[in-house]
Amino acid sequence: MPPVKWLMHWHPSPGATLNTQILLEACGCAESLGGAKDGRWKTSIFFYRAMTRDTTAGPAGQQPGDLPRELLGVALHERPGLYFSIVRPAKLVLQADAAFTQVMEKLQSYKARVALHFEGFQYQLGDFCLRIGKCAANNSEALRGIMMEVEYYPLSSIEKSRAVMEDFFDVWQEAVAKKSLPGHFIHVESNFSEYGLTDQYSFQHTAVQYATCLQQLMAAGRG
Repeated sequence: MPPVKWLMHWHPSPGATLNTQILLEACGCAESLGGAKDGRWKTSIFFYRAMTRDTTAGPAGQQPGDLPRELLGVALHERPGLYFSIVRPAKLVLQADAAFTQVMEKLQSYKARVALHFEGFQYQLGDFCLRIGKCAANNSEALRGIMMEVEYYPLSSIEKSRAVMEDFFDVWQEAVAKKSLPGHFIHVESNFSEYGLTDQYSFQHTAVQYATCLQQLMAAGRG
């Protein structure tokens, strides 16, 4: 069972823009807290839209009632052999083999519209693992966001780990505040119970967190 993980995204101050310097300063914070760089990581999210067919589409190109119009695909860096699909309106999260994407292509039921990649450096800090990186669209260097994963190795219970994670987040925020950067990191909790997920952390929890984090990150970018 995987350890508990929190995802956090960078929320810029009003009028501020994202830049690589913020990312570098965040990595510097990890090192200032004693974090040792331990390689790179990359997680990807794919937006799929249902393919409309004349024989099945209703008036004005509506989709059949049993076919969700959109779904998210999540490919996690720590589980390269698995693929997670999320249907947000129905609150479903499904785990499948990585070949799932090929099946969808052959069935011609969904088409990938956008791919967003989260990638950066990993740091080991005692019982914690920090992954700090940028979010960018496929084939683009433009920053769409900055985010961080915080993993706490000893615990898999979300509730039992809450106090430890909150304490770490407070220490992290203090370190970032010393940099006087135009913004701050935010942790938005996902409602795991809506997806039928329990207190014991799983990779499905991570996939749901990425969906939640992505919504907040995009909203912050528009603001």
